[in-house]
Amino acid sequence: MYKGRHLLVDCRNVAREVCLNDKLVLNAMARAAERAGATVVSQVRYKFGQDSPPGFAAVVMLDESHCSAHSYADLGLIAMDMFTCGTTDPRDVLFFLREEVDLGDIEVREFGRFAVNQDAEEGAMLPSLDREGIGVLTRTA
Repeated sequence: MYKGRHLLVDCRNVAREVCLNDKLVLNAMARAAERAGATVVSQVRYKFGQDSPPGFAAVVMLDESHCSAHSYADLGLIAMDMFTCGTTDPRDVLFFLREEVDLGDIEVREFGRFAVNQDAEEGAMLPSLDREGIGVLTRTA
């Protein structure tokens, strides 16, 4: 069991029009998060292209965590992540987002964040840090 779930979504072959439409993607992410049961707290977007390659960054802050997107319009790429805690499932956010926006070909990686120890007395795995600050799992008792 984890405190949260985190999706990393790599979108390839995305239409240039989508990769340049920061408003569309931001608003669709917010609607998708709400449909999945999350509470939208704030939204911000920024369009690149004057001093850098064209694209955008967009973030939807949630009471349950966040959704973000960063596009590379010249390459037809969007890097996204959906991180949620509690009962909101980030896979639902992605499902609802794909109903509104054609994200091209996607690759999804899912990670559990912060393993929760329900019974440390029976040797459950607990997160800790090694000397270099890299997360490792250790057994209790």
